Amino acid sequence: MQLQVPTPPSTIHAAYGLAAIVVATFVVAKLSKRPNLGAIPTVGSSTWMGSWWAGILFFYQAADVVREGYDKHKGTPFKVARLYRWMVVVSGPQFVEDVRKASDEELSFMEASNEDLKLEYTVGHDTYHNTYHVPILRSQLTRNLGILYPDIRDEIVTAFDEILDLRDKEWKSVPAFQTIQKVICRSGNRMFVGLPLCRNPDWIGLTTRFTLDVVKGGVIIGLFPKVLAPLVARFMTSVPGSARRAMKHLGPIIEERRKHLDKHGKDWADKPNDFLSWLMDHPEGSQSSVMNLTLRILTANFAAIYVGTCSFTQALYNLAANPQYIQPLREEIEAIVEKDGWSKEALAKMRKVDSFLKESQRTDGITYMSMTRKAMKDFTFSDGTVLPQGTIVAVASQATRLDNGVYDNAEKFDPFRFANMREEDGDDAKHSFVSTNPDYLAFGHGRHACPGRFFVATELKTMLAHVVLSYDIKLEDNATRPRSLHMGIHIVAHPTAKVMFRKRAH
Repeated sequence: MQLQVPTPPSTIHAAYGLAAIVVATFVVAKLSKRPNLGAIPTVGSSTWMGSWWAGILFFYQAADVVREGYDKHKGTPFKVARLYRWMVVVSGPQFVEDVRKASDEELSFMEASNEDLKLEYTVGHDTYHNTYHVPILRSQLTRNLGILYPDIRDEIVTAFDEILDLRDKEWKSVPAFQTIQKVICRSGNRMFVGLPLCRNPDWIGLTTRFTLDVVKGGVIIGLFPKVLAPLVARFMTSVPGSARRAMKHLGPIIEERRKHLDKHGKDWADKPNDFLSWLMDHPEGSQSSVMNLTLRILTANFAAIYVGTCSFTQALYNLAANPQYIQPLREEIEAIVEKDGWSKEALAKMRKVDSFLKESQRTDGITYMSMTRKAMKDFTFSDGTVLPQGTIVAVASQATRLDNGVYDNAEKFDPFRFANMREEDGDDAKHSFVSTNPDYLAFGHGRHACPGRFFVATELKTMLAHVVLSYDIKLEDNATRPRSLHMGIHIVAHPTAKVMFRKRAH
């Protein structure tokens, strides 16, 4: 017989009190002044309770809702309900150009990112408000890719070998998402903090965990009205604990490098050439606390691991589900490596590898929306549509990428689509993985396009080339290509599906 312990009255009262606060703040949020979007057509219900229910449904059915609006209101803005606010959705070159050209004082990228991921709570107030690390990533990381390429490839080859741990000629089934996440984490951190920390199991665990914590934390905080955000972030997310844990690893490294900086200035023998060094060389970084530098390293990890893992896992699923494309990829890679070796320049010649990754991202991206912005003042589009101050606006990027009017047989996965387009146009840059245009916004567009996309492309192309040359891969018997998961506007590669690897017989 099990003893039933009665719940203390104080606990019951506290639970009722919290529930009352949530209900009250939700009602206040609903009744408070919101941007008047009555002139913009609605997809879904626009009544008071109907829009609330539509906001809940949007979390699970965003793809269908956005596609309905895209097809029905093509060429004109429409709005969809999210839990506590409306979001205006646009599409087409005209509106993409309007968003691209708008200043941050008109349409803010950072304020919109904060609305979605609650960055001031998940990555820290100072990291969110003072983004000096972004231009460092954009310039230093991109500039050093050629110099650091041998390190990138070394970490990728070593990581696959150690994580897969394959025996000769035997097939092994591995969880794809977790495997790729570890490889991405190690290769990214080889650039961020260097050896040996990039291979430390605890560091790998906490940085990959931090990536999930930020996404989950943003979702959890977003379920509550804004007034409760500080409390929810503190007591219902794991971000603060991850930061303290990371400081135990980075603290001694930062202090040691500061001793060298104080003694020798910015140049000394064997100085690490990594993101942490670039941060510490920056005037603001040199004065930053260990916590501040740690949060910036974790923030870089969040972006690199999240984008890289989802993108490459989708490509791996496509490769395992379509083994007929492995041989054409091998032939291209072998011919180029035999002539040019393994280098950043050799990667640039691998058009089919580049195209395979881009097509995987086109058909199964990481989000339904791109170029999300918040109107900081009333903003007028070139067609005369007015966005009131406070409105969130985004481009229906996934619907555009799957539009037959934009791409032939858009619903079909055609791995060499972009390689063929490059061949036809004679243009190496326009259709490459890292290029952005109004019809392809996987990395955004304009001055806020993903600053690390050149590193991501180098990393993922090296991974795909290595996998294709080193292993045979397939899905488990009778398995079909794993379906993606959908959470709000986010698309996540299936997190538990398995892919089989075997050492390739040469």
